[in-house]
Amino acid sequence: MKFVDFIALIHPVLAVVFVFPLIGITSYLAWNTRQRRLQIAQGKKTQIPPISGKNHVNIGRWLTAGVVGITLIALAYSVVYGSNGFIDKASSGNLELFSTFFICLMFAFTITSLIFLYRARLPIWRGIFATLTGMGLIVIGAQDGVWRLSNQWYWSHYYIGIAAALLMIFSLAIVQDIYQDRTNKWRQVHIILNSLALLLFIGQGMTGTRDLLEIPLSWQKPTIYQCDFTNKICE
Repeated sequence: MKFVDFIALIHPVLAVVFVFPLIGITSYLAWNTRQRRLQIAQGKKTQIPPISGKNHVNIGRWLTAGVVGITLIALAYSVVYGSNGFIDKASSGNLELFSTFFICLMFAFTITSLIFLYRARLPIWRGIFATLTGMGLIVIGAQDGVWRLSNQWYWSHYYIGIAAALLMIFSLAIVQDIYQDRTNKWRQVHIILNSLALLLFIGQGMTGTRDLLEIPLSWQKPTIYQCDFTNKICE
């Protein structure tokens, strides 16, 4: 393996070491929080501490930052080192200065929007910064070099990951609405969407493992990419 191949491992390593443990902790605290709420509503004595809800929110905020962060790391590696990315374009003399500057600006724009989303209090600003953060991920993900597998979008690590990241961003944006809503409609939306996100994270574990097997090492790419992937033939 070359240095560039080790860089490719930053994203999956952070997912295993940081993000997936946070998913487990957040899910556990979410379950405890709901069970405590149901037990109190039924007039039962509960042994679940009241701090569970606050811890769930705090860890959930860390989870959102982690998911968006490793998504940006994966996209950064892809647009630079991926097939037809910055390195390949520079080698062939096709690298455009404006395009490169625009993508770098989009990374800064997305990170800044996420920071402002964490700091926003009014619903309108939370909606604006959540939308801008999501748009930033989508625009960056549409660039050359990103391994998307668009013909298999339903089983694509990229599309599943972007969907999970967008759900995390939306969940962060509605946290304050959940506690201010007396009808519990936002709470129900939060439960449904994050249950879906949990399934997407499971899919990420499966598709990510598959992509590590499918994406060739840097020294293998010239030969591998000459193969006929449709007919599964290499001459």
